[in-house]
Amino acid sequence: MRDHGRPADGWASASDIAGVLILAGCAVWALIAAMGRPARPEGVLLAVLAVAAGYACGRIAGSLLPVAGAAAAGLAGFGLACTSPYSLTGHAGPGAAQLTLATGAVCCAAWAAPRVLRATRPAPWILRPALWLLAAAITLTAALGGSAVGSVASGAVLVCSLLAARPRRRLPALAACALIAAVAVGGTWAVAKGSVPGGLSPALRAHLTEHRIRLWQDAARIEETDPLRGAGPDRFGELSPAVAQPLGPEAKPHSAPLQQAAGQGLPGVALLGAAFGWMLHALWRSPRATPVVLTAAVTLTALAVESCLGNALSFAQITAGAGLLAGLATARRLDDGPGAAP
Repeated sequence: MRDHGRPADGWASASDIAGVLILAGCAVWALIAAMGRPARPEGVLLAVLAVAAGYACGRIAGSLLPVAGAAAAGLAGFGLACTSPYSLTGHAGPGAAQLTLATGAVCCAAWAAPRVLRATRPAPWILRPALWLLAAAITLTAALGGSAVGSVASGAVLVCSLLAARPRRRLPALAACALIAAVAVGGTWAVAKGSVPGGLSPALRAHLTEHRIRLWQDAARIEETDPLRGAGPDRFGELSPAVAQPLGPEAKPHSAPLQQAAGQGLPGVALLGAAFGWMLHALWRSPRATPVVLTAAVTLTALAVESCLGNALSFAQITAGAGLLAGLATARRLDDGPGAAP
């Protein structure tokens, strides 16, 4: 499928350089925010390393084995979600995020699979339908497992992926993904600041839970004490009155933007947004087919929304999975010539 909305290949190196600079900036700013404080920037550094390693592995696997690599990533994520020590339900564990990434990876594999049997590619014609069924099975597992967030996110990824063949230009769809992520961040911030017009509805408040709202409010108050550097990485559990236990996953504000704001100030939030924007930009200039690109973009957007409502990005397997999916969807296949169109 030829996409007239994709920029020239000369943008590839610029996008890769921008990604290196943004990830390096995330690591350096975490160290700056931790200077002179009893902070622990190791978690942020591990997350940055996981994204970089996942992205590099995805680029390699996507070039060598575009279908098998994405399918294997999806199956691995599905297996991790099913065997995770954390519950699939609720917002705390990485289960919902793993199911979302697994569904997106399998859908990318389905779009990368050949539609018909070819003599040079002895892949059976049933491969693409089988991958669609696998993606549907992952979504059904999320629903049966009681993961409301995982089932909704996986279902949205599956539906949007099935519709991804319709757009001829990828830029408007990618812009819509960026807007959805921005609205999720803005909504979370409004709840934390208590500035939602008309206040939260009882149903939404019950879904978020009072404990989570208090965590968000504590994160906003901590950010106000030092908007530039925050209180230091991984110090939220020490400073939040709403934290019931000093250690463990509950010692997080259950929102990646608010966690960045509390630990690293507004520059940390900006760097997190820049990392997401870089992934969307890399997908925009990706040589892969538009359905693969849009499927990955929708999956990463769903993960961004989930990270606004929970602490999914606090787990290295999630950040590595996000980088892996982005790498798979931006890799140049070995059978594509220098000027080949997706």
